Amino acid sequence: MRVDRFLRTLAVCSALTATSMLAAPHSASAAKLEPKVIVVAGWENGADTGDMPGEYQFWVERLHLDKRVPVAGIPTQILRSNKDGVYGIVLKDGVTDLAALALDPHFDLHHTYWIFTGISGVNPNVASAGSVAWARWVVDGDALREIDDRAIPKGWPYGLYAIGADKPNTLPNDPNHYGSVTDVAELTKAYPLNRGLEHWAYTLSRNVPLRDDPVLAERRAQWKGFPNAQKPPTILEGETLGALRYWHGEQRNKWAEDWVQLWTRNQGQFVMTNEESQTNQVEMRLLARFGYIDPDRIMVLRSGSNFSMPPPHTSITQSMGDEGPGQTTAFDNNERAGAPVIAELIAHWDQYRAYIPSVSESTP
Repeated sequence: MRVDRFLRTLAVCSALTATSMLAAPHSASAAKLEPKVIVVAGWENGADTGDMPGEYQFWVERLHLDKRVPVAGIPTQILRSNKDGVYGIVLKDGVTDLAALALDPHFDLHHTYWIFTGISGVNPNVASAGSVAWARWVVDGDALREIDDRAIPKGWPYGLYAIGADKPNTLPNDPNHYGSVTDVAELTKAYPLNRGLEHWAYTLSRNVPLRDDPVLAERRAQWKGFPNAQKPPTILEGETLGALRYWHGEQRNKWAEDWVQLWTRNQGQFVMTNEESQTNQVEMRLLARFGYIDPDRIMVLRSGSNFSMPPPHTSITQSMGDEGPGQTTAFDNNERAGAPVIAELIAHWDQYRAYIPSVSESTP
């Protein structure tokens, strides 16, 4: 299955390369564009500036990403930049846009830092809506076996478990579907990020003032028995779980906590859930394998627009998708948390171009 996916992606990449060469011939002697930082957003409401914000707009406006930059082979202008070498891209065509950018001969991405951003459902056992988390792992929640929860064997917490395993919370006996189970770094369901870079970014941003909202503050009172969900928005470290299906509820939240712990060998903590982090990381690792990008320069920053389960005494259908004021707060706080990291990279680019910053987690 992985070979088939690899071949399909390779075919897409080859097609994009051919399109790029036809659409925008590039002189071998011409200087290539070398973005210092690229902020990657998943979607935007309407225009990139001046209207109701989505995941991209605050970055565009506050970083003054005023210049539109064409990407060969992509008819829509999805890339922007500023005078400091900071770029932003909104993935209107998903990971195909990442492949097109990497394959465009006008760009050299070998020293580029990446910040993948976006809103998520937040685990109320860990943080509140409006909070922001720097991820140490991106965990893939797509490939698994599923049994209707109304028909699961006695003693099972839910009907979701790894392919090749015989029950939940167990790594597969046959690792062929997921890869090696002897080394966390090789597991294809838990993509490790550069821990030193992640902690460096967190250390820079952890005391940034965040936006709150009166309605969010009022709603936090509903979370009796969940002290972390009752706190104002904060910046923390914790994992993002990507799954194409939009799930919600206490039982699924328990599955997410267990799934992240399982595949990170109890080193990770589930904080944020969304629908695209896993596919983005699969693509970036493929591009790294081809030699287009440096995977050690990837950061993932997610913010909570809503909770991943309903508060006590609230119907699950009423809670599902109820993002309300949390969405704009999450958009805002995501950019606030990332801003000092970008500012530091730009201010000392001569240093960070060659050497990736790193801080040990034991550093106070």
